[in-house]
Amino acid sequence: MYKATVIVKRRPKILDPQGKAVEHGAKLLGFDNVQKTRIGKYIEFEINTDDHELAEKEVKEYAEKLLSNPIMEDFEYKLEKNDEA
Repeated sequence: MYKATVIVKRRPKILDPQGKAVEHGAKLLGFDNVQKTRIGKYIEFEINTDDHELAEKEVKEYAEKLLSNPIMEDFEYKLEKNDEA
């Protein structure tokens, strides 16, 4: 069993309206030094296999096909052996 962590972020050149809205709210609350806020997604899940190559393949395909939009977003992932499951 493996535990996967995927972080999905908008590409730097893509406008992030949610990040802009949060940054505007920060300014209204007096956080004057906050800038370039970007909002992403953090996803955790388990892969039910002991085969590291298969787990890695499934994480990549899952992130590419379902968790991220390949036109606007990039993703990174971490895969850890989970012996507690």
